[in-house]
Amino acid sequence: MGGVLHQRAIFRTLLFAAMAAVCWGAMTTAEAGDWPQFRGPRRDGATDAPGVPLRWSATNNVRWKAPLPHPANGSPVVASGRVWVTSAEDPQGLRRSLYCFDAATGERKWVATVDYGQVMPTHKTNPYCGTTPAVADGKVVVWHGSAGLYCYSLNGEQLWKRDLGEFKHIWGYGTSPIIHDDLVLLNSGPGKRLFAIAVRLGDGSTAWQRDEPVPGDGSHNAAGAYFGTWSTPVIARSGGRTFAIFAMPTRLVAYDVATGKEVWTCDGVNHPQGDLAYASPTIAEGVCFYTGGFRGPMLAVRIDGEGDVTSTKRLWRIEQQPQSIGSPVAVGPFVYRPNAGPGTIQCIDVRTGRVRWTSRGAGGNMWASIVRAGERLYATTQEGTTVVFRANPQEYVELARNSLDEGTNATPALAEGAIFFRTANHLWCIGGDEG
Repeated sequence: MGGVLHQRAIFRTLLFAAMAAVCWGAMTTAEAGDWPQFRGPRRDGATDAPGVPLRWSATNNVRWKAPLPHPANGSPVVASGRVWVTSAEDPQGLRRSLYCFDAATGERKWVATVDYGQVMPTHKTNPYCGTTPAVADGKVVVWHGSAGLYCYSLNGEQLWKRDLGEFKHIWGYGTSPIIHDDLVLLNSGPGKRLFAIAVRLGDGSTAWQRDEPVPGDGSHNAAGAYFGTWSTPVIARSGGRTFAIFAMPTRLVAYDVATGKEVWTCDGVNHPQGDLAYASPTIAEGVCFYTGGFRGPMLAVRIDGEGDVTSTKRLWRIEQQPQSIGSPVAVGPFVYRPNAGPGTIQCIDVRTGRVRWTSRGAGGNMWASIVRAGERLYATTQEGTTVVFRANPQEYVELARNSLDEGTNATPALAEGAIFFRTANHLWCIGGDEG
């Protein structure tokens, strides 16, 4: 019986991957095998490209590793044979850089540095330059928080920049831009000013902007609890419409990508300990899954509604979850969530909220998001250990355990038959053993 269930699970996984490739194929201009923005080519943490390694160590199956000047939580992206990642040039974040490397050799191609003459607050666990770039149509876009939004050619020529204002928060900044068609979408915050914005990739001009209420000082709400969002939006489709789902401190909100019109909103991200959004929303079979920050609630809402759908489309909401910072990955109706305290991996049925299983197999807390290659899921701890396990809603099945012996809070990129890690002091390219 176990063999039959396992075969069915594999079939469901492959079927879902095929359906996702069809549904999302028109939504990205990335080349096959690229990982051009946060959470990959479809913004869902998954790749269909073959050859992703299964086993490695700090000395085995390392194609190359390149030094970086300072730790940061931003993740690498890969496109057109190059890798981009952010790093501050100094501990105070006065000089913020975008680095470009050759994906095959690790050769540093160029560095674009922005001077910002003011020390902004942040938390020690969130060093400056904690955002992930995005690449499309021969352009790479990076957000440096208060230092601005910048667009470069693939060769490092600055094409345009935007000053979006000051974003001041006791824990710093960390949302990343995504690119859909000819628009750059950004969750601009946290701080006293908080808004969703779409700017045109061609020249950086504003297509639309929607402000979000900030009832307190930007770091705390009116009741004195913590307040803010570090969540990167995702793109979803329903009923012939394409919209971007933003996780704001108190709600999920979907905006029509082309016009910025609010399609629907769902309350419930907030809770008594704080109004906080860390992870990206996760879409699973027409349902948006989310977990609020600081041990907030998890909830699920159908994405086919209009207006305030809190009472009509929200399927369930369950309070008091583990600390969740990294984004889950969905396979069919199940999401696999990495937790940062305690350091567990959980499989959750989005239709009911039922936790199918909980495992401490990772052996540590996770800030990195889980990523997927076929039926393999990759979860990376803050200590730099990555466990590879099977997408199986019945039980946790570990396939491999690998360590780089260097800490990381960044999400790995799966591209060109390799895995790219951003650790505290290096950018790594892992290749070789496919298992």
